[in-house]
Amino acid sequence: MKRVLSTSVSVGVATGLYGISFGALASVAGLDLLSIMLLSLLMFSGGSQFAFIGVIAAGGAPISAITSAWLLGVRNGFYAMRLNSVLAPRGFLKVVSAQLSIDESNGVSAAQDDLKSQRLGFWATGIAVFVFWNLATLLGAIAGDFLGSAETWGLDAAAAAAFLGLVWPKLKDNKVLALAASVVAVVGSLFLPAGVPVLLTVLLALVPGRSK
Repeated sequence: MKRVLSTSVSVGVATGLYGISFGALASVAGLDLLSIMLLSLLMFSGGSQFAFIGVIAAGGAPISAITSAWLLGVRNGFYAMRLNSVLAPRGFLKVVSAQLSIDESNGVSAAQDDLKSQRLGFWATGIAVFVFWNLATLLGAIAGDFLGSAETWGLDAAAAAAFLGLVWPKLKDNKVLALAASVVAVVGSLFLPAGVPVLLTVLLALVPGRSK
């Protein structure tokens, strides 16, 4: 039990630190403090949040930002299919467990050998990440107020770079798909509205056999 809790807290702290970047980047992209915190508290999915502010910072339409974020968050639904049998949540706990179904909580849970440890790993990791992520987001948002506009510091591109850093480790088994997506995104950005190239890259994942 101590080992699981230690792992969960460590993952929570390490992941939570990304929240500083999100808060700062969202602030200089033009979002107010309330909007930033609502995104972090309610959306609570790092990849989706960075995708959202990346589109907004680049001048994209809100619908493109929302769609991009939603598509990247679909994977959490697949985690829920596995976790439902592990957690067997009831009542209000279904809502809470759905909110905490993220990469880290699912990963720590899946790494455990017995059902009790799997449940502990999920809840401890999910809560730890949620607390540290939102605290760090608040700190980053406050700091971002002193930075000025996104373009002044080049942070309109930094949001995309931060998102890339977040997902890069997950691309090691999908090099061809990653390269194709990069080409589509770069070429599309030359003549399409901000956010649309990101949506086009999602279509590549739907081509049979391309994700292997």
